[in-house]
Amino acid sequence: MAANPLPAKAVLSSNHAKGFSHPIWAARADRLQSATGVLLGLFLIMHLHFESSILFGKEVFYQVAQFLEGGIFSETGHGFPILTQIFSAFMLLIVLVHAVFALRRFPTQIGQWRALRQQMQFLPHEDTKIWFWQMISGFLLFFLVPVHLFAMMTNPEIGPHLSAERVVHHNAWMLYVLLLPAVTVHAIFGLYRVSIKWGLTTQRFALLKLAKVLLAYLMVLGVASLVAYIIIGRSLSLPVVPFVPGL
Repeated sequence: MAANPLPAKAVLSSNHAKGFSHPIWAARADRLQSATGVLLGLFLIMHLHFESSILFGKEVFYQVAQFLEGGIFSETGHGFPILTQIFSAFMLLIVLVHAVFALRRFPTQIGQWRALRQQMQFLPHEDTKIWFWQMISGFLLFFLVPVHLFAMMTNPEIGPHLSAERVVHHNAWMLYVLLLPAVTVHAIFGLYRVSIKWGLTTQRFALLKLAKVLLAYLMVLGVASLVAYIIIGRSLSLPVVPFVPGL
């Protein structure tokens, strides 16, 4: 009996596949995309909580900022802003790596977008909608996140007054109004999809509910923090003097 040529043809096609189309590299790219996504998602959750310390007063936020900048290793107790610059550069690298691998699945042709929209209308599965909004938010973040990180690298000073000055007098609030919902949606639903994809849980619906609750919580936390910075910033007179504890 003659051998079926299809398996050999498939093997030949697989051997000649290049780049991320090769099964081995595609699997590695999936793992790197998921790993960098989890790292960025967990960082966002911690970052929003660190920022929200302003809700407990200037003194609390000042101490948190000094701790994160290594103030415990300083004789004066003041942190090292260069740590913020280094960490911001590192996070920018992680964002770029994540974006490169994520772009593999981004629709690049009008026909692909039409097919996606038709599928969403014909089969309105919630996970398909989540994937769609992850693409939209990811596209926005490709432009918004580098702006934020470059600002932190060029002006790394953090403090109740200096951060509020950046938000109000440097008009960073306009960036954060767009960045907050985009990055929160992308991160939380990204963590949800990674958990499902790699089989970390089989409770899809329970996890989705948890993701929605966490999303709402982080949005409230972020908006409340931004409003606090705006209130502080509007009360400051120029030139802004850095916050000094006890004064």
